[in-house]
Amino acid sequence: MRPLDKLYIGGKWVAPSSSKSIDVINPATEQAFLSMACANETDVDAAVAAARAAFPIWSQTPAAERKRILLAVADEMDNRLEDLIDATVSCVGIPRHQAFDFQVGSPIDAVRYYAGLCGIVDEVHEENNVIIMREPIGVCTLINPWNYPFMQLIGKVAPALAAGCTVVAKPAEQTPLLDVIVAEIFDKAGLPAGVFNLVLGIGAEIGNHMCSHPDVDMVSFTGSTGAGIKVAQAAAPSVKRVCQELGGKSAFIITEDADFEAAVRFGTENVILMGGQTCDALTRMLVPASRYEEAVTIAKRVTQEQVIGDPLDDKSTIGPLASMMHRERVLNYINIGIEEGARLVTGGPDRPEGLDIGAYVKPTIFADVTSDMRIASEEIFGPVLSIMKYETVDEAINMANDSEFGLSSAVWAKDKVEALKIAKKMQAGQCFIQGGYFTINAPFGGYKQSGNGREWAEHGLEEYLETKAIISG
Repeated sequence: MRPLDKLYIGGKWVAPSSSKSIDVINPATEQAFLSMACANETDVDAAVAAARAAFPIWSQTPAAERKRILLAVADEMDNRLEDLIDATVSCVGIPRHQAFDFQVGSPIDAVRYYAGLCGIVDEVHEENNVIIMREPIGVCTLINPWNYPFMQLIGKVAPALAAGCTVVAKPAEQTPLLDVIVAEIFDKAGLPAGVFNLVLGIGAEIGNHMCSHPDVDMVSFTGSTGAGIKVAQAAAPSVKRVCQELGGKSAFIITEDADFEAAVRFGTENVILMGGQTCDALTRMLVPASRYEEAVTIAKRVTQEQVIGDPLDDKSTIGPLASMMHRERVLNYINIGIEEGARLVTGGPDRPEGLDIGAYVKPTIFADVTSDMRIASEEIFGPVLSIMKYETVDEAINMANDSEFGLSSAVWAKDKVEALKIAKKMQAGQCFIQGGYFTINAPFGGYKQSGNGREWAEHGLEEYLETKAIISG
């Protein structure tokens, strides 16, 4: 079992102040494969102090030099590609043959993308007697989730470094290996000491201190809405900027004249990908009553095509969920759906055949789901799809928007023109039309209780900048 017994602070690998450690479990085998050191508040103080000390120099480092270092980081990520893939499979449970496409490839592209945006900080706009410029916000705390550990870390740290900020990052307890590899990559690429600092530990023990620390200027958090509220409360007394990407219960509207086979397949596979552990998964499929049973039949067929199994088997299309604890949460929701009277089309709470070990859950489809059911309103974060019927498109739009969340959404209509008309009425930060997919070129973030602020694209960089106006007489 590999020990992760050091923290990366001030450009050095240092022992934590605490002797506490926890095991990290492979969700496919239920066996511990890592032992992770746990930082305490003293370690957080040291990491923030290192970031604060490095900020004056890094914030004034020429954009061309920041770009050079970020490009060197991306090159070293390419060199460590197999390590990044192996760590993702072991920590998250995604089938290995899917790991590059859905977990690892885009973050490496994103480092190069943000390297190209370093010069934005130097742009100055002058009109009449007003000069408008932007400056890095300062020291940033980055708290990352377990479902897309590499992607979410890079989605925060790449724009932060491009902007000239310094950071203290903390991974989820389930997925620390990816962040350790990234720290090794930063070190080898020559990122100056203190610009990137990594603390390992338990969120409930050090998260509040990371968010409330007086020398931290911004907090970026990805996780549940409940945890996000606690983050905002901790940051509020010092009026820090808080960027949050939180929960979702995204709706997918399919119109009567859409390509039903393509649309239902798209929506079903979207929920199955990563075992449904995707915050913007389209977990509510809204279809016209006139074609409802057709949609249910297609969704059932697509689901039963999936192969649940060992992440190292090329035949597997879905691996285990990220932990046994999370498996129990998802199974609880499946049982709730059955108790609420939804029609179980396929899947269910039983273990997949032949998989007696591991955090495996059958992809599950519910039909006859109504808006008052918990499975239609609460985030399950598992491979569970609720198919709901509507009579008119306006009713479907109202159903889609009748949610405390507003992270993502989708529409598949007769054509792009018709889909766009509906998309403009969806109360969500993103809307995928006619089978569109995630891209780092589009800002990502939510309405309502799905968070505030944006990640990815240029908007993700702007979160780490302050705007200054200089007015002359």
